[in-house]
Amino acid sequence: MADIRGGGGGCCPPMDLMRSEPMQLVQVIVPMESAHLTVSYLGDLGLVQFKDLNSEKSPFQRTYAAQIKRCGEMARKIRFFKDQMSKAGVSPKVILDKDIDIDLDDVEVKLGELEAELVEINANNDKLQRSYNELVEYKLVLEKAGDFFASAHRSATAQQSEIESQQVGEDVLETPLLQEEKSVDPTKQVKLGFLTGLVPREKSMVFERILFRATRGNIFIRQSVIEESVVDPNSGEKAEKNVFVVFYSGERAKSKILKICEAFGANRYPFSEDLGRQAQMMTEVSGRLAELKTTINAGLDHRKILLETIGDKFEQWNLKVRKEKAIYHTLNMLSLDVTKKCLVGEGWSPLFAAPEIQEALQRAGVDSNSQVGSIFQVLRTKEMPPTFFRTNKFTTAFQEIVDAYGVAKYQEANPTVFTIVTFPFLFAVMFGDWGHGICLLLATMYLILREKKLSSQKLGDIMEMAFGGRYVIFMMSLFSIYTGLIYNEFFSIPYPLFAPSAYECRDASCSEATTIGLIKTRDTYPFGVDPVWHGTRSELPFLNSLKMKMSILLGVAQMNLGIIMSFCNAKFFKSAVNVWFQFVPQMIFLNCLFGYLSVLIIIKWCTGSQADLYHVMIYMFLSPMDDLGENQLFPNQKTVQLTFLFLALVSVPWMLLPKPFILKKQHEARHQGQSYAQLDETDESLQVETTGGSHGHEEFEFSEIFVHQLIHTIEFVLGAVSNTASYLRLWALSLAHSELSSVFYEKVLLMAWGFNNIFILIVGILVFIFATVGVLLVMETLSAFLHALRLRCVEYQNKFYEGDGYKFAPFTFTLVGNEDE
Repeated sequence: MADIRGGGGGCCPPMDLMRSEPMQLVQVIVPMESAHLTVSYLGDLGLVQFKDLNSEKSPFQRTYAAQIKRCGEMARKIRFFKDQMSKAGVSPKVILDKDIDIDLDDVEVKLGELEAELVEINANNDKLQRSYNELVEYKLVLEKAGDFFASAHRSATAQQSEIESQQVGEDVLETPLLQEEKSVDPTKQVKLGFLTGLVPREKSMVFERILFRATRGNIFIRQSVIEESVVDPNSGEKAEKNVFVVFYSGERAKSKILKICEAFGANRYPFSEDLGRQAQMMTEVSGRLAELKTTINAGLDHRKILLETIGDKFEQWNLKVRKEKAIYHTLNMLSLDVTKKCLVGEGWSPLFAAPEIQEALQRAGVDSNSQVGSIFQVLRTKEMPPTFFRTNKFTTAFQEIVDAYGVAKYQEANPTVFTIVTFPFLFAVMFGDWGHGICLLLATMYLILREKKLSSQKLGDIMEMAFGGRYVIFMMSLFSIYTGLIYNEFFSIPYPLFAPSAYECRDASCSEATTIGLIKTRDTYPFGVDPVWHGTRSELPFLNSLKMKMSILLGVAQMNLGIIMSFCNAKFFKSAVNVWFQFVPQMIFLNCLFGYLSVLIIIKWCTGSQADLYHVMIYMFLSPMDDLGENQLFPNQKTVQLTFLFLALVSVPWMLLPKPFILKKQHEARHQGQSYAQLDETDESLQVETTGGSHGHEEFEFSEIFVHQLIHTIEFVLGAVSNTASYLRLWALSLAHSELSSVFYEKVLLMAWGFNNIFILIVGILVFIFATVGVLLVMETLSAFLHALRLRCVEYQNKFYEGDGYKFAPFTFTLVGNEDE
């Protein structure tokens, strides 16, 4: 079997930086009596990723299903307590000593008792609160309906008095001699009934309309608005309601009204016409409300005391239950041996962790008083191991940026090593301004200096991301200050920091934003762009040319680094095929075209030549035999170009054709006459079998290999052009950032200064600050970050990075207390 630890190569950075940790597949055989403690100690260690040896079984068929169900029930009670504490505003007490050992059985009993008591308190409180809300509504009905009846009684009395006074003043002569006396049969008098209650205000108009239609208009309804919201007894939520009084005639109408009230959620309450009875009921309701309020407050106080008692032990119980549940989940991944007295587990662990694992197994056996010790052994396998990089708080964020693209295959070259420098540097090339860089640095230093306090606080999503990437932003700010010094821009203002400008005006005519009339009087400005260029008519053409050529140089350099990384991978995995038929032709193709362009740029800078590099590169392909004329930069340039062009054309079939045939020949030689022979080490890059155990006759499809190589060749050839052009985004975003900064300075700050008005100046300064922070320090930072991310993922990593591995996820208790169910 092939050794999963890979080969070796001395051309790259040290293995602990560039390669993932060597992994091994280990097997542990643990007696049943010490299995729980063993897994617990391994969880504290956090260096074993267990394999599920019972994947064919459902969760209910596994050995420890009952224990997991038991822990799940306890976890449900803990979530219930957490929800109740959150509603009551009670915070759990932070545990200082997390190593306190408590018995799970005691925790289970205590949780059951506390849940039963809390549920009973809640039920009683809900019942009392419902009664209280009903009495509040009843009191409102008594007030509003009482006002209506009292008003109606006063109106009727006044009307009757008016009628009687009118009858006394009438002329007796006009009274008929024979006045017909009308007698009314008491049995035929209509007795009106009425119902009172409350109805939601948004339903009141529809409620009234439905009542009118259902009774054919044979009702009389009055409504009164309640100014403040009331708590509905049924839903427990606040609602705006109206008090209503409905007068009806007959039991049939009453039945309809009752059904409509029920449908509209209208709460009905009894009411008496007798004024004395009304006053008595009001007194009784008010007294009852006061009693209920006192009782409810006492219940809430008792409930809060109980929740505070729970809060003192909440984190301790929560951590214990989560740990136990995690242990039993892991135990369910282990298989029973034939004697059913031992558990057998398999898992991945780093090579360096073997002594620690063995020590944990021995300690668990001693602490559990087991008569039989645990067995630890290393297995050989063809499975693809997980990828594990040891990181610290500085490198973690960079590793996560790389892993977002794809996790490195086992012991594949890790891009993070160079990403720590290249990623923030590419960002800074686009963001270069040492004033803005200082602002980023100050914000980042706040996060770094207060990281202990902030790490324990609950932060918002955006703040959480910024805090997690604080060291990435720190590096970005440092490189931004560096490139800002090269560009000589401080909020778009140039400063002669390192020396005076090398140029001076010959006469007064050169003071008008032009470089005409400038003469060189000193040595060349020692570092970065001479400040005299800023603000002149030649500034934009000069900086455009500088930044565009610089972008090409940086792009070609980083793409060459990516191809060199592929060479490191090929050497490490001892793949001569990838060295000679992938690395070599790729280096030749890229550097014969764009490496040559980079050399021409440097020669032009050094010689001050006026040659047109666009013309040189275009006609290198269109008319390679033509003379260069004034575009010639060095002797025998035409011969060099023809040689480079020939090598670039030859490198394409060099990449495409030999490798598939060589791989086919290697496959045939490996299996010739060996029907069931074990596989030898393969020369293919990163070709580690991903299935457990192989019989040696793996399928080899030549057509698939050839098509894959064809796609890879076309992608590299076209990508060499498109990727080089893609690096021009460094020039474009740098120019955009510089111009925006210049606009905010000149059109906002300087313009406000020119008005000689303190109010306008203050407004101008505020607008400048908000524009700088909002646009340049937030939006431009995000834009440059995303573009640097794209250059790293697409233009750089696609030269060597496969990224189809999977992370090492050991069983650990480190974060178990922070996980959500």
